[in-house]
Amino acid sequence: MPIDITPRVGAGRQIIERYGNGGFRIAGTRHEGSVLILGDVTLPWPVISTDTLDAATLASTLAPVLNHERPPRILIVGCGRTFGLKPAGLDEVVRAAGVGLEWMDTGAACRTFNVLLLEDREVAAALIAV
Repeated sequence: MPIDITPRVGAGRQIIERYGNGGFRIAGTRHEGSVLILGDVTLPWPVISTDTLDAATLASTLAPVLNHERPPRILIVGCGRTFGLKPAGLDEVVRAAGVGLEWMDTGAACRTFNVLLLEDREVAAALIAV
């Protein structure tokens, strides 16, 4: 007798199903461009690269996450196709909001976000489209 090991995903959970071609498929919906994923909502994120952003500018684009009434415990930032250096001082800005920061390439960020979400962790993601 086969055993079903498919994880149960609650309604409204923002599971990342696909990424690439300039966007994401999240919870059955295609999102063009970069996105912020918080709780049960996915929002557009106006960041296309972190190369020219300083910590204050990047933090201001993360305001929907950092200023949320129930901020996540962990924010995963997918910085694009390849791992790039995070802006100096960003850890401190995010930590001041009571949120931990994980910085990785977008592919790794998508996979990590899904695992943490399925573990019922309080997680958000900021993902640059590839």
